[in-house]
Parts: sequence; structure tokens; C-alpha cells
Amino acid sequence: MARVVTFGEIMLRLKSPGHQRLLQSPMLEATFGGGESNVACSLARFGLDVAYVTALPDNAIADACIAELRSFGVDTSLIRRQGSRMGIYFIEAGANQRPSTVLYDRANSAIAEAFPSDFDWEKIFDGVDWFHFTGITPAISPNGAELCREAVKTAKKKGVTVSCDYNYRAKLWKYGKTAPEVMRELVQYVDIGIANEEDCQKSLGIEIDAEVEGGKLDRDRYERLARRVREEFPNLQKQAITLRESYSADFNGWSAVLLTDNGFFTSRHYEIRDIVDRVGGGDSFAAGLIYGLLTFGEDQRALEFAVAASCLKHSIPGDPNRVSVKEVESLLGGSGSGRVQR
Repeated sequence: MARVVTFGEIMLRLKSPGHQRLLQSPMLEATFGGGESNVACSLARFGLDVAYVTALPDNAIADACIAELRSFGVDTSLIRRQGSRMGIYFIEAGANQRPSTVLYDRANSAIAEAFPSDFDWEKIFDGVDWFHFTGITPAISPNGAELCREAVKTAKKKGVTVSCDYNYRAKLWKYGKTAPEVMRELVQYVDIGIANEEDCQKSLGIEIDAEVEGGKLDRDRYERLARRVREEFPNLQKQAITLRESYSADFNGWSAVLLTDNGFFTSRHYEIRDIVDRVGGGDSFAAGLIYGLLTFGEDQRALEFAVAASCLKHSIPGDPNRVSVKEVESLLGGSGSGRVQR
């Protein structure tokens, strides 16, 4: 069985109930989430051997977080217990024309203040087949960027396949460097690139006339964008781009494309109405793609699995995806009516 390692920051997630505004109610729903931990949880649900690497303080909240990761089947033995605080993010779920909003409180978190010397990447990558990180961790602090740099360099030295979701977060790049200044160096060590069109433009500085919001998407533009990315980063074996048509906060179109040496692949298109929670949708796609590439060895099938897994995530409250391989394959087989299964 392939062994996968993901690395990043997991946070306490505080959400207003239902579709209420933040603090409209005195209650907040407390769970946990983060881009790379979400990928780890999905992969563990799919049956892969996956470990999550991060730093968390030694307190009761972090204990509960680790217990939650273990409940998914994630190996938490590589988590460092250090630092004074855990990052927090607040989320308000949008509805109709009101978008969802996220507020971060993650300055001086354990992972933001960690040093490369805190992690023995040589040992971490022993027996590992795949390493996944995102553009979020390098955005949180200079230390986060240096941690990612050391990780990808060691992974490549040890022959580990590296995937990266470019994940541009405008609210995080505040320490004096732009996203392209940092990300363009890191992506030189990446084999599998994952992004949406904004990530390609804002994280890598690659401009293309691709439509960012709403309306029907011209897939030819996304093929040109994927080819531009691979031209600038010839180390990339595959470049996936997710395509979201955001008609409202509750109704999105969802599909993806994948450019490889074997050709340009387009997934089926899903219309997702009455969205329960779209946070973590990109992470569930990344996990589905990693699983598909490791398991099927077929680009088209891996892409379809990733898009279907992510489609189902939109029906799951919370950050991590909680669907099984069987449920994803059922949707791929045409069972998308939502009828009760008895």
C-alpha cells in the first residue's frame, strides 16, 4: 500500500449555526480543519496509509484535534507538540447572493513559529511514496515558507512524488513577500500541480484570459492555462485545474481538467444545488486525484474520481470529506438522484 504524508496547519474552526451571520447567535460550532489535514482525512477514508505532519501546542484543544484526526484513521505520530497556540478560523456560511466569509486568527500559531530544524524530513520521508502540501502554509509566515522549502527539497532527493495545491489566500500573504516570489520556487519541486484558475494567476503570476467568476466556462482557455503552467514549470508531470461556476452561494457548477503527457482530459460536469458546505471542496478534489492516480493509473479515471468525490463533499458539513470509495464510485455509476438507499 502506498504511504502518503501531508504537511500544513490544522486549525480550530468556529462556525456560526446554519446560515446565520457571525455572532448573530451567541453559539459557534467548534470543529477542526485545514487544507492538508483535510486531504489526509479523505485519503484515510479511502483506505490509504496516510500521516499528517504539523505542530500543535500541548493543551486540551490540540488533544481533541489529534483525536479527531485519529478517528479518520490518520497517523498522527509525526505531529510535534510545541508552541503556545493553535490557529483559529471563523466561518460564516453564505446563502443565495451573500457569499461565505472566512476570518483568520492564526498569527504566532505553533506551525507559523516552527523552524525547519524541528522536523527530521529525512526520517519523515522514509518509506513514503507521496508528499502533499499547499500554498497556504508558505503564506502564513517566513518560517512556514522555509519549512515547505526544506520538505520539498528532501522529498525530491528521496524520490517521493510531490503534489501541491497552489491555494492562493490573499488574507495570509502579509509578511513582505508576494505569493509568486515564494510559490514559483516551491513549484519547481512539484510533480502534480492542483489549482483553480485564480490560484494559477495569483500564486504563480501566470496571466490568462480565463473567466474567474460565474457564467459558462470556456474549457479551451483552461487548456491554454494548463499548458502555460507546464511550459513555465517543465518539472510538472500533470496539472489539474478545477472549474467552479458560481451562480450563487447555494448553486455551483463543478468540473475539472487535467493536462498530462498523455493528453488533455475533461471531467463530467455536475450541477450542485443546495450546497451544505463548500469549504474543503478543493481539498477533497486533491485527495480524490491523489487516490485515483495511485490506485487506477489512468488519468481520465483519476480525474473523474476526484471530481465526483469533491461533488459529494459539498453535501457534508465541516472541513473534511466523509465519503467512502464505494460512495464515490456509486455517483460515478450514475447514482446521483439522492434517493433513500434501503
